[in-house]
Amino acid sequence: MADLQDDGGLDALNELEKEAKEFDKDAEIARILNAFKLDAYAVLDLQPGVPESDIKACYRKKSLLIHPDKTANPSAPDAFDRLKKAQLELMDDKHRTRLDEAIADARMLLMREHKWTADSPETRTKEFAVDWREKTKEVLIDNELRRRKQLKAQLQEEGRAQRQEEEEIEQRKRKREHEQAWEQSREQRIGSWRDFKGKKGEEGEKPKMKKKKKLKALG
Repeated sequence: MADLQDDGGLDALNELEKEAKEFDKDAEIARILNAFKLDAYAVLDLQPGVPESDIKACYRKKSLLIHPDKTANPSAPDAFDRLKKAQLELMDDKHRTRLDEAIADARMLLMREHKWTADSPETRTKEFAVDWREKTKEVLIDNELRRRKQLKAQLQEEGRAQRQEEEEIEQRKRKREHEQAWEQSREQRIGSWRDFKGKKGEEGEKPKMKKKKKLKALG
């Protein structure tokens, strides 16, 4: 009886641990999906400036936790994709540099608004950290809108250039067709002219007169 009770208690403990793990998975999935997706640090829940080793370790830990094969949460695939994208962005030197610059710009703007300096005690408070992250969102959104505007202008310019190129190709095509048609009609005109000249020559040709035989003188 004691063994059965022990087994029952062990099963209950295992069930609680399982539920706790699922709770952790669901909480992490929700956190990732609620994180500001333009900020890869926020998606991975990392502080700016961490070494690559920390990025890799953090991604490995979180990806194993929320992998779609390890949880029945329907949002797991979306969260996993977002986590993977954030990791790739931070491992890309150019993207990470742009992100670090945006974060630095946000800090500078926030300090300028409050007329603080790097030595101001306000810059080392939790409130400043929260405000800094919010300002970072503003800067990243502004950068993204500017990037999209530039991309749109670039695509429009490329489209205009492509249409111009297509028009030039069409013009050359029409010119070739016109030259070919002219050459074909030229041969026809030459042939018609030759036929006309030949017929006119036949019509204007005088009939040949038979020579009169000279009469021999009598006697």
